[in-house]
Amino acid sequence: MDYKVYSNEEMLARVVRFEELKDKGIPLMFIDSILPGHQRMNYAVIGDTASENPDFEQDVALRSPHKFQIGMVMAPPGNGPAYHTHNYIEAFIPLTGRWRFYWGNDPEGPPMGETVIGQWDLISLPPGLWRGFENISTEDAWLLGILEEHEVFAGKDPYWSEKVIQAARSYGFEADAEGRMIKPENYTELRQQMQVKLLRKSDPK
Repeated sequence: MDYKVYSNEEMLARVVRFEELKDKGIPLMFIDSILPGHQRMNYAVIGDTASENPDFEQDVALRSPHKFQIGMVMAPPGNGPAYHTHNYIEAFIPLTGRWRFYWGNDPEGPPMGETVIGQWDLISLPPGLWRGFENISTEDAWLLGILEEHEVFAGKDPYWSEKVIQAARSYGFEADAEGRMIKPENYTELRQQMQVKLLRKSDPK
């Protein structure tokens, strides 16, 4: 087979160091990220991952094209993404802690099922299934996300329940038809506050 020949320098450019990555998180990656119980740090490790906030584009760790996308989440106890869905598959592996995942087919109805997974377990979430998840540990916990390839800002993504949309709107956060965050006037101040709050003790080492 005829493959590209890579230099040593090119290969070193494909290494992502956690020590460099951990300070590049986006504390307000999605409109729900401001809500109590849903506050977390998101990291774009490979490719676009998922986002409503264009800020993430300056902090993607590895931009080289792949046919998958990888992100990471760090959440304090009791926090995680609110009820939502995507048009693509997501799979998650806890790196630390224990996580409760819950799901259903009705965005406004109660979840129909849930499970708890821990370190090295995996859950695969199909397109269109409504889901939420939270760190149920007593300490900050980290989660690795593997996403099916998709184009960011090509339309609404994620889809949120109406309850989440209204709650985020009360804090001044919305997303437009292309899925881009409409930021409140005090966004910079809020981002700084969240950055300090979430990075207080987030290193899993």
